[in-house]
Parts: sequence; C-alpha cells; structure tokens
Amino acid sequence: MPKYQLIVDKYGGGKYGHSIKYVVKINPSHLVQFSEKGSLEDVVGFIFSLPANVLKRKPDFGRLPTEEIASLEQAISARMLFLRRNRQVNKQLSLSNLMIRKIAENIYEIEKSGKMNVPIIVFASEEILEKIKKDKTLEQAKNMASMHGVIKNIIVLPDAHQGYGACIGGVAAYDLKNGVISPGQTGYDINCGVRLLSTNIKKSDFLKKRKEVLNEVYKNVPSGVGKDSEFKLSDSDLNEVLNSGLNWAIKKGYATREDQSCIEDNGCLEANAEKVSQKAKARGRSQLGTLGSGNHFLEIQEVESIFDEKTAKQMGINEKGQIVIMIHCGSRGLGHQTASDYIIKMEKEYGWEHLPDRELICAPIDSLLGKAYRSAMNAAANFAFVNRQLITYQIRKAFAKFFPESELNLVYDICHNIAKFESHKVNGKSCTLCVHRKGATRSFGPGRKEIPEKYRKIGCPIFIPGSMGTFSYVLIGTKKAEEISFGSTAHGAGRVLSRSYAIKNLSTEKLKKDMQDSDIMLKAGSIKGALEEAPEAYKDVNEVARVSDQLGIGQLVARLKPLAVVKG
Repeated sequence: MPKYQLIVDKYGGGKYGHSIKYVVKINPSHLVQFSEKGSLEDVVGFIFSLPANVLKRKPDFGRLPTEEIASLEQAISARMLFLRRNRQVNKQLSLSNLMIRKIAENIYEIEKSGKMNVPIIVFASEEILEKIKKDKTLEQAKNMASMHGVIKNIIVLPDAHQGYGACIGGVAAYDLKNGVISPGQTGYDINCGVRLLSTNIKKSDFLKKRKEVLNEVYKNVPSGVGKDSEFKLSDSDLNEVLNSGLNWAIKKGYATREDQSCIEDNGCLEANAEKVSQKAKARGRSQLGTLGSGNHFLEIQEVESIFDEKTAKQMGINEKGQIVIMIHCGSRGLGHQTASDYIIKMEKEYGWEHLPDRELICAPIDSLLGKAYRSAMNAAANFAFVNRQLITYQIRKAFAKFFPESELNLVYDICHNIAKFESHKVNGKSCTLCVHRKGATRSFGPGRKEIPEKYRKIGCPIFIPGSMGTFSYVLIGTKKAEEISFGSTAHGAGRVLSRSYAIKNLSTEKLKKDMQDSDIMLKAGSIKGALEEAPEAYKDVNEVARVSDQLGIGQLVARLKPLAVVKG
C-alpha cells in the first residue's frame, strides 16, 4: 500500500526552541481511522502524545531519522490494533440488554441494567432515533452510565452521534465527592463554541459587496490545518490569555467590556496556565485568531425568520433580512494537546481496566490530578474565548473597510465541550454537580446567576448551527431544560456520515452546484475538505431544532440562512 507523508510542526524543540518539522510516513488507512476521531489535529495530537522514546531525536536534525519513522509507524499500528480490538469487545458487552422504551413524545429511556449506575434518557424524534441507532452512540451512552459517581441519568440529545469514548451530544453529571472528571466526556476540542454577531447591515446592501467582503474576511482570518495567525504572543502574553481570557483581549484593545458581558462566564474561567504543558502551549502559540478545520466555519448569514420578536429584539436581532455573522471554532491545537496530555497522565495514575472503555479514562474530581485537569481545561477554554474574540476583531476590520458605518455587536458566545460545576436539583434537592457537556450547549432559563446580566431575565441564548449550506437556529434557554436535561440542549445538526465516507461517496460537483443553487458563496482552503461537511453528512438541523423546541429544552427565536461561508 502506498504511504502518505504527514508533515508535522513541533515547536519548542532544539536548544533554542526553534520549530522542528517531522516527516511521518503513515498508511492511508491509519489517516482515515484517525480522521474519523476528529480533524487532522487529532492525528497530530496523538502522534505527539506518544511516549518520548518513540519520538526521541537529536535537536539539530530537521527531519525524523528513518529508524524513528519506522518506530513511530509501529507504535501507531499497535495503537490502532488495540483500539480495534477494544471496540469489538465493547460492542459485544454494550449490545446486550439494550432495551429502548418510549416514555413520552420525543423522549426514550434505556433502563438501568448490568453495570449501569443510572438510566439513559434519549431526546429524539422517531426519525432522529433511527439515525442515532445506526452508530455506537447508545453503546457509548451505556458506557457513560457505568461510570463511578454519575448522577440521575445520562442525557442523549437530538444531535447525538458516535464520538471518541463518549458520544457527542451527550451530557453526564457527577457527584463532586465520589464522581470523576473525564477528558473523553469533555471532548478534545475544549470549549469548541459558537459566537453570533449582529450587524446594522441589510441583505440587499451586503450582496452588492459580498465577494469583496468574503475575500477580505478570508484573508484576515486564517483557516485550515496548520494555518498561523498574525497575532504573535510572548510567553507572558500566552500565560495571561490562559489565566484571564477576555480580560487579556480587553487590555490589548481587541475586545470591549460590552463584548465580555455577552460571553458565557464572561469569557474567563478560573484557570492555572502552569497546568498546561509546554507542548500544548507550543501548538497553540501561533493559532490565536484562526478558524481551524473540520466542522469549524465562519458564516455571514441573513435573518430568514423570526419566531419570537420580543426575545429576538433583546438579542439585537431586529428584522428579517438583517445580516448576522456566526463563528464556530475552539481551542485549536492547545486544547487537543491538553486533552491528550491528561489522558496519558490519568491512565498512568489510575489505569483503565476498571472502565467500560479505555477512552473514558478519568480521575476523581477531588484528586490532585482531577483538579489539575480542571485548571488546564479552563485555561484551554479561556484560550478558545480569546480565539473567537480575535476572529471577531478581524471580521470587524474587514467589514469596516466596505461598510464604514457598520456596527458589529456580539449577541452571545457559548461553549459546548466543557465540564462545569453547577447547581441542579436531584430528587428535589439542590446539589452541586460536575456537568460534562460534550457536543452539548448550556440551556439555562431566566434567573440563573451564570447567565450574564444582559440576558438574565430572558434566559441563556443558544445557537444550533446547521451544516454548511443549511439553516442555523437561535434559541433561548428554559427552566424546563434545567428540570430534564441538566440545563442542556443540542449544539448542532450532528453527523450521520463519517468524514472518510463523505469524501469517498459524496460529489464535489454536486456540493458546488447545491451551494450555487442556494445562492451561497463558499471560500474554502480545499473543496475536498469542505466535502466532509456537506449537508448530507449531517442530520436535518430543522428536525433537531424542532425537537429541542417541542421538548422545551430550548425555545425557538430565529432562523438564519447562510449567504457566504468560510471553511478551512
């Protein structure tokens, strides 16, 4: 079988911390299998998380010696074999006694059985449930339900699909004394999130300058694997970003206090930059203000429909035809590496033999390692908040060039890969839990102290982005969600086709035609890469949003239609 060369930058190597390029030869099948776990960054993150003796090299060499290439490939091969065997074992265990019972409209229950400590609640229509059942989502939910210290139930949301260890679109809450914190249930891309900007620009005016604006945005906001930012950070700046989040951006003039007031947790979680490895910092140093690849995007949209005018106006969504801008990205290589680092540490400290799946490696919440991961996770989350803020800064510059009177205001910024300490009622009693949301969005109703003051009376704004070329939705959080889903709802459409399958079986020509027919202008680093995110690869976002609204775990406010899309 022919081999690909994967060129990987590793920073901080050598005597003086110069950039080092590794040239790694890997079988195409390995690349495919890894890419199914996430983006190419996941591949890179895994390579760099391998034992040091595998990657050891002389500082002055710019390329990996031949024997080390061989060693690396052997390690990857062994790893892939292990994962395949592990998945087979888990499948045999998980498929037994998996009984799904409908208990209400769009609500299903998998009763507690075997080693499960809690039942599973699935929020889905019949159409969505059939798609969920086609992959390992429910098996992974069952494994999550078997974890120590898990509380009440596992929540599977309408956009759920198979993930790495834990299902994406899954919510798990843990007791602080007896529970665990798990990178696999948080997600590799820590604080992957969605941000929406409102504007005072009408669709008719934007369309006259659409191509020019899109080109300027594409130039200002680097997108794709390995793309570097124009923002160069010193060690002290990077540590300040990790520790103080949006406060750093305000200090540097990239954000305003008004921006900060419209971000989840005000864009700053309690963190400790010292708990983030130098390897992670090296990967993230040049990536602030970049979009990345995979399902990340930047869309210029129009307000197509408004369902709740009063709530919409409070968000700055004033009329149909208004231009808004949606940003979806996360903590880039820094977040991925942080997750990889702590998975290795937790495996070394606690092992995984007692777990239903190796990818659910974890640490007790109140352990030193658990506390260290939480600090590092929060630091990566702060990095992601600043990343989206710097992208916002660049977008504002691009729009000001063509619309000098433009006003681009931040509606809200939410995260959907994070674990947070929150107060919830369990069996009628209030208690503090560690709530893991992997591919899930916070949906708090009015009055919660966690909601910024601007929205505290109406609830937490929610965004459910569609796949490229489809509608996206704006919703508002509800008290009902707090009652039945730990204050959570869907974060997007949810995949139904793997990236590798999409590339092999979908047509780039059809994608181009569909975008053209829908009057959507696409700017992508690679049309093949964009094919991974074609609408056919995802569930129907309209159905996901409808189910969320019907269940009351999110209330519909507005629907957005893309006019121009930037993909990595």
